[in-house]
Amino acid sequence: MRSLLQDLRRALEHETSLHGPLVPLDRPDDAPPPAASDDQDAHDPTMPNYDLFGNKVDPTEDASLPPSERIEALIPDDAPYKNMTSLEEVEAWVDAHELVPIDEDREHAVFGVGDPDADLVIIGEAPGADEDKQGEPFVGRAGKLLDKILEAINFEREDVYITNILKSRPPRNRNPNAEEVEAHLPILYKQIALIQPKIILCVGKVAANTLLDRSSALGSLRGKEHDFYGIPVMATYHPAALLRNANWKRPTWEDMKLLRTRYDELTD
Repeated sequence: MRSLLQDLRRALEHETSLHGPLVPLDRPDDAPPPAASDDQDAHDPTMPNYDLFGNKVDPTEDASLPPSERIEALIPDDAPYKNMTSLEEVEAWVDAHELVPIDEDREHAVFGVGDPDADLVIIGEAPGADEDKQGEPFVGRAGKLLDKILEAINFEREDVYITNILKSRPPRNRNPNAEEVEAHLPILYKQIALIQPKIILCVGKVAANTLLDRSSALGSLRGKEHDFYGIPVMATYHPAALLRNANWKRPTWEDMKLLRTRYDELTD
């Protein structure tokens, strides 16, 4: 039965991607009309989609919606920044609010930097000491190496958008804990929803696993494309890891060539 339902869901997602939202033939009495009028937004979030069994489809799982709307649905409704319409608004809110203890101890919030309309978003784990001092992600030794890696595949830092899972530095650069991720991850969702990138690169195992909601080794995440609510995601080593182990530079180069090829396909 589970296999049958999975097959039906895949078929439904394929059909909705081709023909738009579907509604069941026998709708409940309180269901919305089967078709929108000509002047109605085809992806109006106030008009829920229904599956073949008359159940409302979770917007995050509705393949007929654009990625930005699916990701927007991940943000809690009571988040004050949910309805903000610019990165500047969200950044000002983050600067002014402390959500978890690490926010109280930071020198600067590290929100993100780059092109607000970038087709490529790069996501790391958390700010380090240099980033905390300057309020900008990837500005220390690892940041300089990231710039060189980007230049090697014909990107300037200004061409992309760079951010982290966390917007504040954890003590002694430890891995983020669950409370910190829960508080800061919806902010990242909002950034992605506003930027609407064509592709995302996660640098490091923590960033990739957090975004994709997995607990995998980096080796199993690299070299392939993953899906984040309709946006392709790729993963590679964090630049800081390359400073510790030069043997990882070659596989990182292979990852970046693959990223550039996919980027060109998506933006051609």
